[in-house]
Amino acid sequence: MGILTILWEKWVEFRRDFYKITLAAMIAPLMYLIVFGMGIQTSSHGEPYLNFLIPGVVSLTTMNGSFNAIAQNLNVQRLYEKAFDQVMISPTPLWQFIAGQIIGGSLRGLYAGGIILLLTMPIETGLVFNGWSFLVMFLNGAVFSAIGVVVSFLAKNHADVPRFSNYIIMPMAFLCNTFFSTEKIPGFLGNFVAALPLSQTSHLIRTIASSGAVNYISILILTAYLVAFSVAASWFIYKKKNL
Repeated sequence: MGILTILWEKWVEFRRDFYKITLAAMIAPLMYLIVFGMGIQTSSHGEPYLNFLIPGVVSLTTMNGSFNAIAQNLNVQRLYEKAFDQVMISPTPLWQFIAGQIIGGSLRGLYAGGIILLLTMPIETGLVFNGWSFLVMFLNGAVFSAIGVVVSFLAKNHADVPRFSNYIIMPMAFLCNTFFSTEKIPGFLGNFVAALPLSQTSHLIRTIASSGAVNYISILILTAYLVAFSVAASWFIYKKKNL
């Protein structure tokens, strides 16, 4: 019941800010596609660069949509509206609160990624997006929603969330197999970046879009990230409750 309550809250928020959410999900990815994909005519791995770029942009869009949907709102609720204090004293199990936040954020990211897929449909790339693609997008959104919950509790004030986004989320958006392959990053740094969740997501969606086999190891890695950050989020929330 607690999960449904959180999801209903996210749905009401989505309906209220539908146009703002939709435009925010469209503008930056469209700029990436126009500037890098159409403005700079090039190729990657023997194919048009757009075939490489579109799955990467879809991946980073699901990341941004999910993270921003949770981190900012939950931080404001916790620090300024004090709404989270009411959650802690309510009979709602905290694990349901966490699960609702993660699922709601993931659905927001899935919506943002779906918009990019719709916008790129007229472009004849030959890319294929199927149920596996949407599963990976949802899983990626769940990972970054869980990260958003953790960040919202680490933040000491409202400015800390944008700082985290600038230091962590934005570099990942550009480096993690989105605009160029992690194989071009040398040494340990390349291996580290390739292991990050967005790199795994970009690789998975790109492979599926090219009609390749699903890499189940990458799915397990994303699942492991989700479990790890969900545990961390639970620890922060239960610590806050027991203060």
